Amino acid sequence: SLGANQFNEAKHQDVFFNWFFLTWYIASVVSLTGIFYIQDNVSWAWGFGICSVGNLIGLVILLLGYRFYRLDNPQGSVFLDLARVLVASTRKWKSQLSSSAKDYYSARDEMLPMQPATTPGKRLRFFNRAALITDGDLQLDGSIGRQWSLCTVEQVENFKAIIGILPLWSSSIFLSVPIAIQGSMTVLQALATDRLIGPHFNFPAGSVGVISLISTSIFLSFLDRVLWPAWHKFNGKSPSTLQRIGVGHVLNVAGIAVSALVESKRLKMIHSNPTTTMSILWLLPPLVLVGIGESFHFPAQVAFYYQQLPQSLRSTSTAMISMIIGISFYLSTALINQVHKSTDWLPDDINEGRLDHFYWMLVLIGGINFLYYLLCSTLYKRTQT
Repeated sequence: SLGANQFNEAKHQDVFFNWFFLTWYIASVVSLTGIFYIQDNVSWAWGFGICSVGNLIGLVILLLGYRFYRLDNPQGSVFLDLARVLVASTRKWKSQLSSSAKDYYSARDEMLPMQPATTPGKRLRFFNRAALITDGDLQLDGSIGRQWSLCTVEQVENFKAIIGILPLWSSSIFLSVPIAIQGSMTVLQALATDRLIGPHFNFPAGSVGVISLISTSIFLSFLDRVLWPAWHKFNGKSPSTLQRIGVGHVLNVAGIAVSALVESKRLKMIHSNPTTTMSILWLLPPLVLVGIGESFHFPAQVAFYYQQLPQSLRSTSTAMISMIIGISFYLSTALINQVHKSTDWLPDDINEGRLDHFYWMLVLIGGINFLYYLLCSTLYKRTQT
């Protein structure tokens, strides 16, 4: 969020997030290829040493620009404020809501500037009770007397903004689960393919995921420099973040479907002639498709959360994508374990299993999740109008 805070316009923030992810993916490619090669062929000490020097250089560059940054002042714990809204509204669940702004607490604490009195929005009206002034809530000087019984209108609206975005956020979890599973299963597929490229180069099975990172990096540059300017030229505006996330959903499902088709072809080749082995190059198209999908939905998700949530929650908004990635990897591991226990699709010998069936199951989950995303995005846009 520090980088995006330096820009005022949403289009400039979108560009920043695109280039942030481009840098992130390029760094991932370098670490998964160059650093791994040095650790395997030179020494682990050299690998860790290069990483340490890189981190030090990055820290120095960050500190050199410190005096030019637009910084936000600390405003206390956002999560504590959200908990207070939940507790205060629950305590006052029997209280009758008012339509008058004077009945709601709009003053801010001493750390933040004052704002005019206002009435909470009509969306999720139950939580408006947290800002409703009742007997004993205020001290004689007009400040809050009971911290867990009264909140400001802004705190209530911040809480409702988080609640409103949660359905869309949850759809992104099930968007990322198939990506994590594909990353794990593709390594097993690579081990069962012919990895020789050219007369001498043997492609490392553990590095096959780099293909997805490279395709994302290339397409992020293409989007920023070619596709989005052309789209803006013909339509007069850039595609919305929700539209870009939707395209990412479609490409992700398509990539998993291609993985299923490739695995089905590989199994047919093995079963018809055990001496034949599919080339590892067959694994590239699904990885490229998923990588292109990531270039659409990951930067768009961060930009969407950053732009839709209130200013006080901007740091939280950019952390939401990290939560998605973490939860998705845990869920992907749980799903793989459950499928391994419940079916014969994932035996120890991948040639005796039906990984393609597993992929088709992920395609079904992805398709249902895409419909869920369309419903959530439609309802969310209606609440904003």
